[in-house]
Amino acid sequence: MRHASLSALLPCPIARSLEIVGEWWTLLIVRDALVGARRFDDFKATGIADNILTTRLKKLVAAGILKRQPYQKHPIRYEYVLTDKGRSLAPVVLALRAWGNRWTKGPDLTAVTHATCGHDIGIGFHCAHCARDVPGTEVRPARIA
Repeated sequence: MRHASLSALLPCPIARSLEIVGEWWTLLIVRDALVGARRFDDFKATGIADNILTTRLKKLVAAGILKRQPYQKHPIRYEYVLTDKGRSLAPVVLALRAWGNRWTKGPDLTAVTHATCGHDIGIGFHCAHCARDVPGTEVRPARIA
């Protein structure tokens, strides 16, 4: 059974984004690409089935999140490299990690640190107009007609 387009039902940027990255494994593939995975076998380390991985990689390439480029000629083999669009998903992945650390139980085998000082970095809101970080208590989500 084919699902209806989520963004057609709910015209908003979150629905449009979920159509691209909302399937199981997709953000885990992006997470792995963000930390250096490039080849099919690199992504398999998560335990994903080959057919699912193949499907997700094709969708990420079609969406412009990954770029497929040859790294070997005989036989031809490809690697998957994040595009600017794909790298811009880093805050999304980091926000999910932070949420999971706070609200789920289990180990965290990852670290997100500031390369310059070595300390953990956080995820937060930043106002481009005021050029300052904004505490959650000052954030006001609103539905626009």
